[in-house]
Amino acid sequence: MECRTFEITLISANNLEKLTRLLRMKVYAKVSIGGTTEIHKRTPTDRHGGSNPAWNFTVKYTLNEPMVQHYANMLVVKLFSRRRLACDRYVGEVHTSLKELFDIAAPNGGSAILTFPVQIGSISSQGAVRFSYRFGEKVTIDKMLLAERVAGWSQC
Repeated sequence: MECRTFEITLISANNLEKLTRLLRMKVYAKVSIGGTTEIHKRTPTDRHGGSNPAWNFTVKYTLNEPMVQHYANMLVVKLFSRRRLACDRYVGEVHTSLKELFDIAAPNGGSAILTFPVQIGSISSQGAVRFSYRFGEKVTIDKMLLAERVAGWSQC
């Protein structure tokens, strides 16, 4: 099976829509591939940036090659504002195709830095998210070796 690593660093967001007038927003992000909430990774909460949070948080994935080569597989970054006494409030999200990211990065050695506008549903909202990413080289992994690593067993 052919795979490659995908490393994304969420740098910051800027000019996000202010959800409260009195309190400063405490924003964090959830990153997922394909939008599945079961396999998301979360940044720490920025408690000081308000509507301009900064994280510099790196997330690593191992993707099989067909995931990278189809437009249907998406990178999704959802932003939330942390609240103490109530549920965290949804700020917006960024989503883009892994294939699109790969095509942008391929001429530059597999890495790039991009800024995408934040959206709420299909409507563009206020603000943008800045991130850098890097695709690793394509490697072939033996299916039996992969099964051993995932299951934690080895054949003697």
